[in-house]
Amino acid sequence: MTGLDLVVRARRVVRAAGEQAGAIGIRDGRIVAIAPYDAELVAADEVRLADDEVLLPGLVDSHVHVNDPGRTAWEGFTSATRAAAAGGVTTIVDMPLNSLPPTCDVPALTLKRETAAPQAFVDVGFWGGAIPGNLAQLRPLHQAGVFGFKCFLLHSGVDEFPPLDTAQLEAAMVELAAFDGLLIVHAEDAHSIDHAPPPRGASYQDFLNSRPRAAENQAVAEVIDLARRTGCRVHILHVSSAEVLPLIAAAKADGVRITAETCPHYLTFAAEEIPDGATQYKCCPPIREAANRDLLWAGLRAGIIDLVVSDHSPSTIDLKHLDTGDFGTAWGGIASLQLGLPAVWTEARRRGFTLAEVVGWMATAPAVQTGLLKKGRIEVGADADLCVFAPDETFVVDARRLHHKNAITPYDGRTLSGVVRGTWLRGVPIDSEPHGRLLTRGDR
Repeated sequence: MTGLDLVVRARRVVRAAGEQAGAIGIRDGRIVAIAPYDAELVAADEVRLADDEVLLPGLVDSHVHVNDPGRTAWEGFTSATRAAAAGGVTTIVDMPLNSLPPTCDVPALTLKRETAAPQAFVDVGFWGGAIPGNLAQLRPLHQAGVFGFKCFLLHSGVDEFPPLDTAQLEAAMVELAAFDGLLIVHAEDAHSIDHAPPPRGASYQDFLNSRPRAAENQAVAEVIDLARRTGCRVHILHVSSAEVLPLIAAAKADGVRITAETCPHYLTFAAEEIPDGATQYKCCPPIREAANRDLLWAGLRAGIIDLVVSDHSPSTIDLKHLDTGDFGTAWGGIASLQLGLPAVWTEARRRGFTLAEVVGWMATAPAVQTGLLKKGRIEVGADADLCVFAPDETFVVDARRLHHKNAITPYDGRTLSGVVRGTWLRGVPIDSEPHGRLLTRGDR
């Protein structure tokens, strides 16, 4: 084949069926040929990966809090998308809260798109929000191209994004089912947490006790029950309690349209290892015990958990209250957008998983969930979003050298396996100039 813009040759190319040597032919931002390594593909430019490098599809991170506009001191589209690209992520989907205003109506979505457009180093899509009082806004937001709607069942952490009660949750599901919309749920039960002991000071165990797994279990059970009754598509965000896995598995077996995700921090850290006062580890729901972490990995192996995404939820350093180490008052969120791939690969390889499985969780499955079927795979017709990954190279995380706007993450000082050495977006290297596009639901 001739007339190509770029050919990438690699001894290891990760595709759905596993790894193989290959040559990837790219024209006009799309993959147009997949051939043997030494095939005669003629292009204006050619790249040959080193023997220690693997070609992956660009990752899709469907759970990112960019906080722009309104709280850009926390992050912002420039820093977030630079961090994504440095971590091998070529598509993000931005959460509707922590920005001001939250993305709960079409004007707010328009403002967010206008804010993101000139800053995006990777492709960016958007979730809408489902909050009390905006039921009539869900269909217009859907028509405007959001990928689905996020809701909370307890206080979100910011007053402008209040939670849904049971009646409001059911009403939202009925409305979304009418146009086959997707509801993504922060599933912790407010009543259970209200009756748990409050977190006190620097004790991580006290913080863990304040967000009991029973709260997550109860909320997931409620979401499943309502999804069963309404027919709404639902997705459980950031699963931290392994006790919900049998509930999700049974619901899937019964035909409930439900998917679930977990996050790198739940797969990496364990409560027993978190020092008192180390509020950089605070997130909600919380990081739980090592035995629970092992069961989450088993849930991935069994296919109960469908995808792994970052839940990148940064803040300014002062909001983490490192001076007091008070888990009760510190912001709950972990910054990890740039580190998701090496964090998950470090643990996955130790447990006998393959790079193809990691790609399935972090690229293909999030693309399928959001309907971005030209993303997250190396196939003819897909966007030429590619990541060059050196899986055997190790590095020590230095928070100050990450592209995140604020240099605080629980991964700081941790040794991880796997280095991203290059990222292409639609066949063009991501460098100093943003050329990401804004995505809408249904993009093909």
